[in-house]
Amino acid sequence: MNRIKRITVLTTVLVGGLIGRTLAQTSLTPSTPTGTWLIGTLVLPGGEKKWGGFAEIQARSNGIFQQFFYNELKGGVSYDLDKNFSLMVAGGRYATYDYQDLSAGPLNTEKRLWEQLIVNQYLSRLKFEHRYRIEQRWFTYRDGSTPFRNRIRYRFNTFIPLNKHTITDKTVFLSIYDEIFLNPVGPVFERNRFYVGAGYQFDAQWILQVGAVNQTNYNPATFESGVFSPQTAAGKNNLVIGVIYRLKRRSNAENLPTQPD
Repeated sequence: MNRIKRITVLTTVLVGGLIGRTLAQTSLTPSTPTGTWLIGTLVLPGGEKKWGGFAEIQARSNGIFQQFFYNELKGGVSYDLDKNFSLMVAGGRYATYDYQDLSAGPLNTEKRLWEQLIVNQYLSRLKFEHRYRIEQRWFTYRDGSTPFRNRIRYRFNTFIPLNKHTITDKTVFLSIYDEIFLNPVGPVFERNRFYVGAGYQFDAQWILQVGAVNQTNYNPATFESGVFSPQTAAGKNNLVIGVIYRLKRRSNAENLPTQPD
């Protein structure tokens, strides 16, 4: 069995196990319909000048391509310390609606600022990304309240090119990540996001990714008036379709097709 076949078999086993984990997460909660995330991203790689950035638009729906209720518009500036380390400062606007009454305006809007560090590791065909992010979040609810929250996020992302050793032109690849969301005030463990997807890099500019993400929100256990309430979780699976367009920039480095979300 040649190397590509061995990697394909190993990848199939790995993805099967991870999908089983996703279903196990979802089984903690009542059955929910599958939603849709549509993501379009414009990226300026750091290249030789090291300064880069991105802009992104995103829409989410409660069902498959229907009942849209949420959108994001965000962008940021990055600086590559070297091939393996990158810093970013970014921000965005997030709006959540009642999909049954979109004309009533958003239920809440959020303005968000974040700072992050990305650490990349390249091990032959395996590519690992560690992303550390600190967020500042300003909310405006329909009732006029304007709370502020902080959040910490960590994402571990694995990329596996299937037909080449690096992710370059005409490369088929897998992307698998798990991200945890931490609230300094509480509940500390706020959310988990698990993604499995496949992608195709057409050339240095165009990349398409299709996958599934399970997003589960957690509420802490409580003990009030002598009554103990265990931790509860509410999760949902979503179809994710993402398109990335990279602006041309002189660089010989391999750029991982990471999703800024």
